[in-house]
Formats: sequence, structure tokens, C-alpha cells
Amino acid sequence: MTEKKNIAIMGAGLVGSLLSLYLARRGHKIDLYERRPDLRTTIIDVGRSINLALSDRGWRALKGIGIEEEVRKVSIPMRRRVMHDEQGNLTFQPYGKEEQAIYSVSRGGLNMALMNLSEPNPDIAYHFSRQALDVNLRTNEVQLRNLTSGESETIQPDLLFGADGAFSVVRGAMQKTERFNYEQHYLEYGYKELTIPATADGGWPIEKNALHIWPRGNYMMIALPNIDGSFTCTLFFPYEGERSFANIKSEADLLNFFNEVFPDAVPLMPELANEYFENPVGSLVTVKCFPWSYEGKSLLIGDASHAVVPFYGQGMNAGFEDITVLDQMLESFDGENWEELFDKFERRRKPNADAIADLAVMNFIEMRDKVAKPSFLLRKKIEGKISEQYPDIWIPLYAMVTFTDLPYSYAMETGLKQEEIMKKVMKHVKTVEDYNRPEVQQLLEKQLIQKEKLKKYKR
Repeated sequence: MTEKKNIAIMGAGLVGSLLSLYLARRGHKIDLYERRPDLRTTIIDVGRSINLALSDRGWRALKGIGIEEEVRKVSIPMRRRVMHDEQGNLTFQPYGKEEQAIYSVSRGGLNMALMNLSEPNPDIAYHFSRQALDVNLRTNEVQLRNLTSGESETIQPDLLFGADGAFSVVRGAMQKTERFNYEQHYLEYGYKELTIPATADGGWPIEKNALHIWPRGNYMMIALPNIDGSFTCTLFFPYEGERSFANIKSEADLLNFFNEVFPDAVPLMPELANEYFENPVGSLVTVKCFPWSYEGKSLLIGDASHAVVPFYGQGMNAGFEDITVLDQMLESFDGENWEELFDKFERRRKPNADAIADLAVMNFIEMRDKVAKPSFLLRKKIEGKISEQYPDIWIPLYAMVTFTDLPYSYAMETGLKQEEIMKKVMKHVKTVEDYNRPEVQQLLEKQLIQKEKLKKYKR
């Protein structure tokens, strides 16, 4: 047991709430400060939730604290993508092997579940409606305003964790220190949340156990299932241009557009116009920075240190994996040199955070455009065959990211090598049957066995 510390976590979202459970388990006293009111008693952020895709890295973190089964009760497995074309025709792509799935879960529902699980712990205390006004990194003092009473207070914990998201106040203080590197990039796309409600009998109006995509080249809509029979839809759309948020100004504009490009979705969305014009447009930002800590007193974690766009479904999973890695390092920590611990942690996680940020942007292009093409579906089938034939050598990039705990940086590096090989293979393939052609098999053997361009990752 390390020395018991008084720890303040700025941000009581998903990462902050889960982090409190892990740190309290190691004997520390935790106070969480959240700018928003308690979402269990107040409806907030309507129209900006984006359902989450929980995958293996996230499940591993939940299992590590013993709450995996509780979360499974509020999640829905999605075993494949279902692509909807402009005529309403469907094509399908499995996410992995038969038993593999990603899980749709409500951001708010999961956040409430984590709060409910952590709050009974006497060493964990939540403080809602607390806005951080200023952070003094040298003294670890944080000035807060109580948004309910208007009163101000100053706290001075032993350790400060910034789990306060992409626009972190703690990171804002670090940005004012010397030699702090910071990069922020917005996509020229925003997103708007819409809804497909449940059927009259409470069922799902489209396939339940799937992530639905309406890919349209320059934009797309997706839909993830909820446990009440509804689907949360998200329209990813340019801010400006011929077809963009800026050009849809009336209900007629909206319906003309949707009837043309998403015709099979329109009958399923009775509140389309109301939701479209009432719900805000969210932005899509990538944040990279370094270092993540300051003098062993404070540490950024989750989106505060590495915000990513949602197109690989890994933002939450990466944040949860931060906690898993930190907890593993605490296992052998003597409780003395927190600066050394934080330094090792950030240097271990930084390359993987950068990799998943880049992969997420790359996957946006795949989802909005490539998944609709027959050539892409054929390529995925061929890659599946390679993985079946060489299971110890070839794990597809998506599977490495989603269904393993291989480092994101390793997955990205290996994925680029796989891309080179697939380009060579696909020159000889027009149908699935072509996979068995001698020249294809010889090419694979040469690339995978003799040259050993890909090797099974050794932990």
C-alpha cells in the first residue's frame, strides 16, 4: 500500500469516474469536481451525446475493477456494419470473427452507472456544478466557483488529475509552462444527433445488433442501437459547401436533402425536422500535446491529453486503457517518486495516443466513402481469408485496434505494412475465388513467410 494521498480529479465524466474507482482501491482519498450538474438528476447536453462503441480495451478496464457485468446490462452487441445505399439496398460487413462484437452504450447511461458504482465508496466524493477558474501548477491550488451558490473556493490536493476533456482547464495551465507542445486540429465537418425511435411495440425498427452506416462519399450518417428499441443517429456533415449545415436553412431544404440521399431513413425519423433544427452542431477536434504531467503533482489523462475524433470508436476505450496502464504501473510503485511514475506513464502512452488519433481520421474516410464500394468489400473478404490462413501472422488492422490490447502504435505500423501487401495481392484478385490462384498463394508466402514482413507481436 502506497502512502494515502488526497487526490482531486477535475472532470467526473467517464474517465474521471472510472479513475476514481481505481485510485480509491489503492487507498487514496478522491474528490471529483465537475462543471456540469449531476446528470442523474438533471438533463444536460441534449443532442450532443454520440453513442459510444465499447470494445476490448474498454471492457478490460471495466473488468479490472469488477464492474464489467453491470455495464453489459446497459449495452448492445453490434456484430457487423450494415451499409445503406441511396436506393435503400443493404450490404454487410462483419466486424471480426463470429463471436466478436463492439458494444453500443449510451454515454450518459454509462457515466451514471460509473457514478452509482463509485459514489457509495467513502473515499470518493463528487462535487457537481464546480467550474475551475484557475490552476496554479506550482502549488497545486485550483480556484473553483460553485455555479449553484456563486461562491468561490480554493482546493490544494496532494495530486491533481486533469480528466476534464478536450478543452481541459488543467491542460490550459500546462500550456502556459515552458517547452509544452500543443497541437489542435478541427475537421471541416460537424455532427448533429438525430433519432430513429422504437416501434410501437418497443422493438428495433432496423437490425438491432449492427452499426448502420449511410455512406455518401463526402458525408455520412450512422445509427447505433439503444436498449429501449431506438437508435441514436449521427449526421457527419461539412460546415460549409453545396451540401452542408450552412445550406440547409428550412424544413423543405432538409426534407428534400434527406429524401434524396437517405430515403430509407426518412420514414423511420418522425421527429427529423424538430431534432435537426433544435439540436446543436458539435465540432470534431483532435488534440495532441506533451508532456502530460507537471513536476509529479499533476497529470492529464483521457481526452485532456489526447482527444480523438470518434470514427474508430476508440476515444473512451483509449481513455480507459490509460487507466489500465497507470494501474499496472502503480502495482510496482513504491509511493515515493510520482514525478518519475508520471514521466514513464506519459512516455509509454504518447506514441499510442498519437497513433489512434491518426487512425481515427483515416477511418472517417473509410466509413464515409470506401465501405460503400464493392471493391472494398471484396478486399475485406480477401483479408479475412489471409487471416484465417495465417492466424499467427496476420491480424487485420481493425481487429488489432478493436479486439486486442496490442499497442495502437504497433497496430498502425503493422497496418501500413499490411496495406502494402494487400495492394500487391488485389492486383491478382477479381473475385473471392481468385484467392486460391497459385500466383496469389505464392505472393503471400513470399511476403509473409520468407521475408517475414509481418511477425506475431511478442509481449
